[in-house]
Amino acid sequence: MPGPGRQADFPLRILVQSEMVGAIIGRQGSTIRTITQQSRARVDVHRKENVGSLEKSITIYGNPENCTNACKRILEVMQQEALSTNKGEICLKILAHNNLIGRIIGKSGNTIKRIMQDTDTKITVSSINDINSFNLERIITVKGLIENMSRAENQISTKLRQSYENDLQAMAPQSLMFPGLHPMAMMSTPGNGMVFNTSMPFPSCQSFAMSKTPASVVPPVFPNDLQETTYLYIPNNAVGAIIGTKGSHIRSIMRFSNASLKIAPLDADKPLDQQTERKVTIVGTPEGQWKAQYMIFEKMREEGFMCGTDDVRLTVELLVASSQVGRIIGKGGQNVRELQRVTGSVIKLPEHALAPPSGGDEETPVHIIGPFYSVQSAQRRIRAMMLSTNPPPITKKQKAAKEQLQQQQQSLAGAASSGSQQQQQQQQQPLSPSQQQALPPQLHHQPVSSASSSSTPPAHHQQQQASTAATSHQLQQQQQQQQPSPPPGNASAAAAQQQQQLASSQQ
Repeated sequence: MPGPGRQADFPLRILVQSEMVGAIIGRQGSTIRTITQQSRARVDVHRKENVGSLEKSITIYGNPENCTNACKRILEVMQQEALSTNKGEICLKILAHNNLIGRIIGKSGNTIKRIMQDTDTKITVSSINDINSFNLERIITVKGLIENMSRAENQISTKLRQSYENDLQAMAPQSLMFPGLHPMAMMSTPGNGMVFNTSMPFPSCQSFAMSKTPASVVPPVFPNDLQETTYLYIPNNAVGAIIGTKGSHIRSIMRFSNASLKIAPLDADKPLDQQTERKVTIVGTPEGQWKAQYMIFEKMREEGFMCGTDDVRLTVELLVASSQVGRIIGKGGQNVRELQRVTGSVIKLPEHALAPPSGGDEETPVHIIGPFYSVQSAQRRIRAMMLSTNPPPITKKQKAAKEQLQQQQQSLAGAASSGSQQQQQQQQQPLSPSQQQALPPQLHHQPVSSASSSSTPPAHHQQQQASTAATSHQLQQQQQQQQPSPPPGNASAAAAQQQQQLASSQQ
């Protein structure tokens, strides 16, 4: 029986012709909004990927019924567009991981034949030769009437989901070796069957009894969208192979892993013969880290950077809070020895690595050396150990960011406070005599400051001063009106007379 619903991490993926994307999205996104609202499924059109390609992928998230309804509506839009532009018949192209295709075809093709008979459709599967390191998806092409293609999609998706869930259950014991990493990440790299055997991927530690772990055990789950920073050291003479012609290979790695990669330049202050390695900074989710590091290890293997028949062995560096180094080492080095035994990697920590006296605001580098699967297991176990601390220790960078945020908040609060003080000062300024004269008679003896109180001496004193100034000004105006206007030639004498009158009135 199928599961209760299509899991969010196992969506329906289809391919459409690039010239159909505009019709599917619609004017200002109207068509795709309608499809989303009617089907209650989330539809992502990856129109910016593979620029210039003839086909674009669409990912549909939701339960099986909603995904099928959205897919059927997309087929109807494509058919309308094909009829209006004379493009001919349309078909449905479903993308499926290579490891699941065998279950769709079935023994001697029995499964795919049964689906074709039940739905009256024609179904073909692309060749395995079409997949590559960056794309492990095969194309299942369905042809027929829209109603029949929709029924075929439902049966194909049901079978794919059943196979996926069965494989997840079978991978649970192996997933314990990579805490915090979803099994889909392991599926995304070529050469790995859905179910690992006990000697693979850990040939250097076959004594680890993975087969004894109960199949019902579910691996611990940590935030899958957490951005991690890892440093990978590669030989200096391998940089060109990793970058590729005009940066093509490193761009493919970043696009495939959805992680960022940056290769450090040569140090101008050191002789070239002393610079045998270059640091590659990788920033991404746990799945992105797995994919990006795998592609670098794989490229190194293809280019022959290995010792004899041994696997490619590289050094990975993690920065952990110095206060947590003791947990990695363990009492008498017990934890680090067990990590090395179980993962088959070599783990190196700085000598005399102790927690700083200030707490946990410093970081210590941890170096992990070994083949891909060994260093991946060690990375995931160390990160899980760090995340199990509640709350996680604050690193030096996090502390600096927190202090910067607090300074910004304080400056904003100070600016707001100074603005309110200026406003209060403006409100507390007394009215001028002319402004007081303009007031109605009943307000002449009321306080002039909205912030002052009649019971406080300072406000009463200000009121008396304002009243005295108003009286003086009135007397001065009356005396000026009584005096005759001076002739034009005696302007200076008139000015002197006014000054004497003003002085006598103030006295």
